Amino acid sequence: MLIFIIRRTGTMALTMLVVSILLFILLELQPGNVAVKVLGPYSSEEQRNLWLEANGYFDPIYQRYFSWLFNFISGDFGDSVRFKVPVSEILWPRLGNTGILAAATLAVVIPISLGLGVLAGMREGSKLDRTISVGSIITTSIPEFASAPLLGAIFVFYLGWLPGTSGMIDGFDIVQLILPVMVLVLYDFGYVTRMTRASMAEVMMTHYIRTAVLKGLPYRTVIMKHALRNALIAPFTVIMLQINWLLSGVIVVEFFFSYKGFGALLLEASLNQDIFMIEACAMVAVFVAVATQTIADVGYTYLNPRIRFS
Repeated sequence: MLIFIIRRTGTMALTMLVVSILLFILLELQPGNVAVKVLGPYSSEEQRNLWLEANGYFDPIYQRYFSWLFNFISGDFGDSVRFKVPVSEILWPRLGNTGILAAATLAVVIPISLGLGVLAGMREGSKLDRTISVGSIITTSIPEFASAPLLGAIFVFYLGWLPGTSGMIDGFDIVQLILPVMVLVLYDFGYVTRMTRASMAEVMMTHYIRTAVLKGLPYRTVIMKHALRNALIAPFTVIMLQINWLLSGVIVVEFFFSYKGFGALLLEASLNQDIFMIEACAMVAVFVAVATQTIADVGYTYLNPRIRFS
């Protein structure tokens, strides 16, 4: 297992290195474009050259890359063009806000989707199974940009129960999280439920489950000790992948509810051509993606002994 973890960590580091090279080539290969984005389109050629010289952009490209990479590793992401402060002062609080939103969403999605998926898989073909499956398909087919205004119209304008924005201007307010979390849960839980249902239904048809039932074991014991662990293998991988979506794929929800999160920051940086902020956001997103995939692979080996022992 230790060798497996070391190997996966090495793969993660190599992936990050390759992505950093591609990101550097894409955004910083031509120094003139960087100077224009930092100083603005109305800056003079002399001002751009002075800025490029002061920031080492006339050095050889390999030297510029390693300097850029070292600054990234040390936490120096540069200064934001949009906010006129170091990128880290804006990035980490926004990342923390999205982390709170993601944690609240997963705290609701995981028990609901796993519970409904297991119930549907245990009774494949029943009315309960069809009801859960149809409900999951309907909720998953409604995108966030449709469910957000619909739920807002119901709970903000018609019922008046919840605030329409989640800007957290006066500090953290859990009530302002309810609508964004509701939109994300409504869209996401159906997908995880269907995966869990398919996995559970497949496990229930295996020979060892039938043998355990024929041997007279209590049905609860068969489900909890034999079926459930194997049925959770596929949903576990899917849930880990949802973390990537909850990090940078919730731009619509954060923008609609004015939530100061990572996705909204990435959108704002792209619209304002904030190059250093875009670089930092891209590297953080890639790190989270490869890290969660590594955790998923390690967890998968614990849930599936055949992989661990092979």
